Amino acid sequence: MPVINSIAAFHSEMTAWRHDLHAHPELSMREARTSAMVRDKLAEFGVDDIIGGLAGHGLVGVIRSGTSGRAIGLRADMDALPIHEETGLEYASKNPGIMHACGHDGHTAMLLGAAKYLAETRNFDGTVYLIFQPAEEFEGGADKMVREGLFSRCPMDKVYGLHNWPEAPAGTFLWRTGPVMAAVGFFEIVVTGKGSHGAAPHQGIDPIVVSAQIVGALQTIVSRTIEPIEGGVVSVGSIAGGEAYNILPERVTMKGTARWFRPELGDKIEAGMNRLVKGIAGSFGATATLRFFRHAPATVNDTEATELAANAARTIAGDSAVREMRAPTMGGEDFAYMLNAKQGAYLMLGGGRTKDDPLLHHPKYDFNDEILPVGASWWATLAEQQLAKAE
Repeated sequence: MPVINSIAAFHSEMTAWRHDLHAHPELSMREARTSAMVRDKLAEFGVDDIIGGLAGHGLVGVIRSGTSGRAIGLRADMDALPIHEETGLEYASKNPGIMHACGHDGHTAMLLGAAKYLAETRNFDGTVYLIFQPAEEFEGGADKMVREGLFSRCPMDKVYGLHNWPEAPAGTFLWRTGPVMAAVGFFEIVVTGKGSHGAAPHQGIDPIVVSAQIVGALQTIVSRTIEPIEGGVVSVGSIAGGEAYNILPERVTMKGTARWFRPELGDKIEAGMNRLVKGIAGSFGATATLRFFRHAPATVNDTEATELAANAARTIAGDSAVREMRAPTMGGEDFAYMLNAKQGAYLMLGGGRTKDDPLLHHPKYDFNDEILPVGASWWATLAEQQLAKAE
């Protein structure tokens, strides 16, 4: 894994930053400590400006060099997930029920590493904007930053994002033009029946039985109403209702996610869910409501920007370690809002785990510290190549 030597020299510092972030995770829109830590580091590195207050705890470090009007944006996400950590690590989460289970601690540490290097060397001609975004998992932090003037306050030519991809070999880069990640929707279904004694179900309307029918029927939306060559997902991730062995509850609440690529498919999935949820509930004499909200559109990579990003990856990792993704993933990413507003690309960085290891969003997942210098070197190389000094 060839990396920039001066970045490799402070690998241990990046690891310490990452472990500190991992031990103090914060949920979307609550990243006060994380943002303060990033601000302190950027000030320590000597960046030229720090722009704060975007989307709550979002901030942008600004590094200038030379006289060119060219500019590039490099973005990392900072928030954690509502998961109780089970890694047993010395630096495990100190905040019960909150965990960096998606590697955003690593993303932030890598971008800080690039910031340290770029502020010291300034081997470029133009401006680098280091974007530390809150609320990627929930609350649409990227959308908020864009709507609050990110690109007008920080005028840049292109913007780039990077996500760790644990099941790919460590230090490899994955790229793809066009759709790379799916659009994301979340939903909440509330089924209301009539509570009764568990031994006398005929005296009530059992919302648990109704909910079971709905869960099964939701799987037919993709399999039976969407053209098979299209991609789509409807998954129920939470079912809550009742507290006792012998009491049928009054209501059940289900929560889940839907994924798609083309916007019209999102409309079709939402309409199908409405039809099934209300129709099935009504057929049992129950009622049901559906709340469906869209978190992010599909993440779509620009062809030119993707090639520039892949070239920087080849500089760091070599041709054989930079691979085209076979297909987009149904994972989602609100970086899509930035790509909708600005030319750019989103790549994956392999973490060297196997499919038998805990992966993203698992309570035992941990970011691989060995790839920290790789990601930081990619960020720095992107800036140096796209803002290259004149010969």
